Amino acid sequence: MFEGIMTGLATAFTFTNIMMVIGGCLIGTFIGMLPGLGPMSIIAIMIPVAITIGDPSTALILLAGVYYGAVFGGSTSSILINAPGVASTVATSFDGYPLARSGQAGKALTVAAISSFAGGSIGAILLMIFAPMLASVALLFHSSEYFALMVVGLSAIAAFAGTGQVAKALLMTFLGLIMATVGEGVLFNMPRFTMGIMDLQSGFGFITLAMAMFALPEAIYLVLDPGRSKTGDGEDGGKITNLRITRQEAKSIAPVIGRQSLQGFFIGVLPGAGATIASFLGYAVERNIAPKEEQEQFGKGAIKGIAAPESANNAACTGSFVPLLTLGIPGSGTTAILLGALIALNVSPGPRLMVDEPQIFWAVIISMYLGNLVLLILNLPLIPYIAKVLAVPRNFLIPFILFFTLMGAYIGQNNATELLLLVGFGICATILRFADYPLAPLLIGFILGPLLENNFSRAMQLYDGMGFIWSRPMTLGLLIFAVILVVLPSYRARRARARAEGVADGD
Repeated sequence: MFEGIMTGLATAFTFTNIMMVIGGCLIGTFIGMLPGLGPMSIIAIMIPVAITIGDPSTALILLAGVYYGAVFGGSTSSILINAPGVASTVATSFDGYPLARSGQAGKALTVAAISSFAGGSIGAILLMIFAPMLASVALLFHSSEYFALMVVGLSAIAAFAGTGQVAKALLMTFLGLIMATVGEGVLFNMPRFTMGIMDLQSGFGFITLAMAMFALPEAIYLVLDPGRSKTGDGEDGGKITNLRITRQEAKSIAPVIGRQSLQGFFIGVLPGAGATIASFLGYAVERNIAPKEEQEQFGKGAIKGIAAPESANNAACTGSFVPLLTLGIPGSGTTAILLGALIALNVSPGPRLMVDEPQIFWAVIISMYLGNLVLLILNLPLIPYIAKVLAVPRNFLIPFILFFTLMGAYIGQNNATELLLLVGFGICATILRFADYPLAPLLIGFILGPLLENNFSRAMQLYDGMGFIWSRPMTLGLLIFAVILVVLPSYRARRARARAEGVADGD
């Protein structure tokens, strides 16, 4: 193993591979800022370039750099214009955008950059230490465990609801689950609820829905409320002054970054879980365990609400390489494309990769740490310039948001029907926002719905009913944890109410 690591170090630190790390990170970061062009699209575009390179180590280092560069860059559009460039950065917009609108775009981007670097770096270190061991752990997860994991994700919706909005959040979650059923069902491969429209055979596009829930309503809000486009940063001639985080803020987000880097990494290790689920769960967990006064700040510009999903999604991206490299199992859609690239380069991922071709295995892992360092060095100095997007006058900002929203929806499915769906969903989302309904639970239900249905169906078939709950201890443990996530916020709220009544009565 030691010899393999040394071989990987020698391979990763060649001039060509260092240039590939830098180039991949730059390409991923800047294209990742554009809504609609997520890691899957960018890597698919880059595969012919990688195959042309020929050397598997160099090609995979380039593609890996593009991958976590895109996730890193996706947070920028989420924070600045509320248009998530990548699915895994949707949760970042919940607090990143309000913080940017309050005149602290520089601080929001700084927290995102530091959290992303820390999450990716911790993930790379864990990958180096535990990769062979974690591969065997990932094999323990069957359909029933994945179903229970999706239930855990859905049970965290209370974290995305404001005070007294749990019922509304539940309603929006069920709406998201219903929308996820549109399209072909996995079990019978038959179209459902498509109303005879061929373009709905594959269901609603995630990017279209994300743009409709967040970006399009924001453009409409800017039209209806001109004062909304004015921020503290923009009032000083577009000069961004608030870039640093205080020592107290650093101390408050340090444990968040540590916890969510670990949690995100282990979620990323599980095939099929991915960075999006890791970011939502990270946000939900941190809000649920935060003190009461801090809980109320989530969704209004809490820096913990930026640090949690950014740490989790970058660590999960690194973790997703565990099943890819050690088992040959893609952990997400993006790693499925990477698996295709590996096969095209005549590399056979699996248990023998670490033994037969250690230079590829360890060079990729070491390049991940280098890539996160490169992203931090490249992006921190650019924050004052990137944040000036918010200083753009409203007359230019609204068309800018609309252009990237429409482009993102069209590119996501390459289908003009998506534009009609975008406008329809966008108008509905704006009405729901006026009615004070939380939109995040709808998106969570939509993302987790297919995974929940597919794994539940497989588990029911394997165990002839609901017996998998009792016969799989890990499944039962995850479902109990989901119940705790539902009950805990209500218990804490009731306890706080009782304490307040006691103080009022003079106890």
